[in-house]
Amino acid sequence: MKRKFGILILILSMILTSIDVLAQVNLEECIFQPIDKQIAENKLNVFSADASLPISDLIIKIGLSFLEAPYVGASLENGIDEKLVINLRQFDCTTFAESTLALARTVKLKKTDFESFAAELQKIRYRDGIRNKYPSRLHYFSEWIQNNEKKGIVSGTVNQNGAKSDKVINYICTHPSDYPVLKEHPELIAAIAQQEKDLSGKGFMYFPKSDISSLYRNLKQGDIVALTSSIDGIDVNHVGIIMKKGTEFYLLHASSSGKKVLVSESLITDFLKPASKNNGIIIARPIF
Repeated sequence: MKRKFGILILILSMILTSIDVLAQVNLEECIFQPIDKQIAENKLNVFSADASLPISDLIIKIGLSFLEAPYVGASLENGIDEKLVINLRQFDCTTFAESTLALARTVKLKKTDFESFAAELQKIRYRDGIRNKYPSRLHYFSEWIQNNEKKGIVSGTVNQNGAKSDKVINYICTHPSDYPVLKEHPELIAAIAQQEKDLSGKGFMYFPKSDISSLYRNLKQGDIVALTSSIDGIDVNHVGIIMKKGTEFYLLHASSSGKKVLVSESLITDFLKPASKNNGIIIARPIF
């Protein structure tokens, strides 16, 4: 009996050690400026007093602290080796959602150091939390949701109340010239194409804009939402965080048209107008 118990302890120790190793980030393999480290540690210290808040509320508080931060696109493109980019000075819609979520999770973990934040960001941004060159990044947000659900970071269960999309996802491999790394390294296209095939085979659940009432019944403050696309080959057009005011929902997001992080003046439903290329919403509910 003692021998079995000892073996169990050894196995548990090995598992925990492997998790710790996976969570570590070598800052020499990251791209950031000293101000990014300063911003991260300032946010972690300031919001440490709110660590007991539900993560949905914490994400909103942290997200609002970035209001007016400039919008910048394609900030993650840095070559085939895919160093971890940490930029808290400016955002696109996805890096805003990722960074805010990573900061909130680090606060909930009661950590205030930059390395812990970087580890959370890497875990969120990459397939199974492992950064291994360009194809390891979760390039499509529908897969981002599925993989982060697998990691226990978000829940997509609420989307089961919506409809199934069997859309073919293939935009990246059919437009490689739009992506600097693929343009320089066409040998990677096959790997991306296989990921797209796997993603298309799974499909995804979402709330179509024809069923706004169902969407409203299922939305909650602090949800990370993805606006699904009617464009061929693309799953998602835009990403943001839901803010609730009274009975209505708005979007806290890094806006390309507004050129900064802002809270939408219009309702979330205004992003789903008939003429819009957004045809629905996927909900990723942060959990901790």
